[in-house]
Amino acid sequence: MPHAIELIGASKKYGKFEALKNVSFAIERGSLVAMLGPNGAGKTTSINLMLGLRRPTAGKALIFGNDPRRIATRRRFGAMLQESGVPQLLKVTELVELFRSYYPKPLPAAQVVKLVGLEEKAGTLVKDLSGGQTQRLYFALAICGDPEVLFLDEPTVGMDVEGRRIFLRAIRNFAAGGKTVLLTTHYLEEADELAERILVIDKGNLIADGSPQEIKSRVAGSKISFTSAAPLDPAALNGLPVSASDVSDHRVTLMTNDPQVVLRELFRRNVDMSNLEVRGADLEEAFLSLTGGG
Repeated sequence: MPHAIELIGASKKYGKFEALKNVSFAIERGSLVAMLGPNGAGKTTSINLMLGLRRPTAGKALIFGNDPRRIATRRRFGAMLQESGVPQLLKVTELVELFRSYYPKPLPAAQVVKLVGLEEKAGTLVKDLSGGQTQRLYFALAICGDPEVLFLDEPTVGMDVEGRRIFLRAIRNFAAGGKTVLLTTHYLEEADELAERILVIDKGNLIADGSPQEIKSRVAGSKISFTSAAPLDPAALNGLPVSASDVSDHRVTLMTNDPQVVLRELFRRNVDMSNLEVRGADLEEAFLSLTGGG
């Protein structure tokens, strides 16, 4: 059985600039995968190849083993891109009904509107929606055809906390039906919360591929953080076996392979500590370590 999504030795050049460099990966059906990378890393280029919006300079992009530009293949996937535009003077339900008409077996309009949490705005003109509500509408348009594969490119940009919470729940509910979801995001806590697998792209190369726990395990050591009663003099950390430190006024964060040694020495030096926390590296630290961002 062919993979849901596949890049095979995919490269993409724009003139002399190579945005994607011989990238290969396969995503199984029913997976929820996050693609991470700094700005300009090649995430959006990868999405465009998989959607058939761009042709690879070399290699292949396949959806269910087929060319994504084929009409029959396009009917099997939906996409929510960063740049979207829809008629502003249509109502939410009118727009959903319009997009449903493009697919052979769409979801019921009422089900789509409920899934994205826009029941109370069903009769509202698009121009009167808030930014977060508009993002949820774009999500509704991406799923109204009941796609087997869903692409989400930075879907929660500009959303407030409540809007993002509703949106993430909608993604989980949609994926729970056995759908394949590939999303890009700059919010690493979203990737950690949602994804069962993470792809990290940097400078056009695929540099990491694994579960969130596997990605985090690539950063050795522990993170010690605490609050000091008075701003800590950085000299108080001299000689400690730490690989990185951040002293911001009263808050101190340390990365170390020897947390017991560091804590014992801090206590010996009578460093005042409250709200002390020791834990493994999180996804953000792993991401920064992999991409050279910190």
